[in-house]
Amino acid sequence: MTPFGADGGVADDALAGHVAGGVAAGAGGVFAACGTGEFNALDLAEHRAVVRTAVAATAGRVPVFAGAGGVPAMARANARAAADEGADGLLVMPPYLVGGPPGGLVRYVREVTRETGLPAIVYQRGTARFSPAAVAELAQLPEVIGFKDGLGDFDLLQRIILTVRRSTERPFTFFNGLPTAELTVPAYRGIGVALYSSAVFAFAPEIALAFHDAVTAGDEERTRRLLTSFYMPLVELRDLVPGYAVSLVKAGARLRGTDVGGVRAPLVDPSPEHVARLEKILAAGLEVAGA
Repeated sequence: MTPFGADGGVADDALAGHVAGGVAAGAGGVFAACGTGEFNALDLAEHRAVVRTAVAATAGRVPVFAGAGGVPAMARANARAAADEGADGLLVMPPYLVGGPPGGLVRYVREVTRETGLPAIVYQRGTARFSPAAVAELAQLPEVIGFKDGLGDFDLLQRIILTVRRSTERPFTFFNGLPTAELTVPAYRGIGVALYSSAVFAFAPEIALAFHDAVTAGDEERTRRLLTSFYMPLVELRDLVPGYAVSLVKAGARLRGTDVGGVRAPLVDPSPEHVARLEKILAAGLEVAGA
């Protein structure tokens, strides 16, 4: 998350505490100024400050990947700022609104990643939909180390994985990047994609870690209980209003006593009725997680 203060600006101290607390809880890495961090609503100075704060708060314990996306000039500026502030890598976000063919998307990634040479994960989502051949081409770029899928098209993703594995022997990592990723983790694991980013971890690390432990250990009963009691109701609430994938994360943090402020337009904060539903869902999840 990117906490905002009473003046509407980035709350640096709250962000530092949030990141440090997440790392201490067991996060394997930090995505700063990305989707859940309202990348789309940050100006360049704010983006730079978020990355700087996240890097300082992790103190080298885990890698920090910073968002870079939008129009090409802004994406390149994001990349330079991330490198200047010590980020370990980039999450190359989609070029918003304007769509392009796979070849144009490869060109976009090439232009962004060559700006700094930082390792980069490419995010397939929204206007950025890649073909298997395009991802195989990306996998030849020395800066591109992974591919994060936010579409959930398993037929396409399986073909992408097979094409990449056939085209290169270099290490290349695939991630589940769907909103509330845990709900689809069993399906992604079925095609060999074990890694995922967890927005739930940002406000309920106990639940996120309990789920990760259960699914990694093959504990199908506990995995099912967490999916049924927490993740499925959360997704059903999330789907009621566009943008709730981010808004509910911040609302969850506030319910747990962390002052992260609200969301920026065009997102909206949850209604009191929806916050009350979230509180019940959160309590159920914590109970199953043993927290």
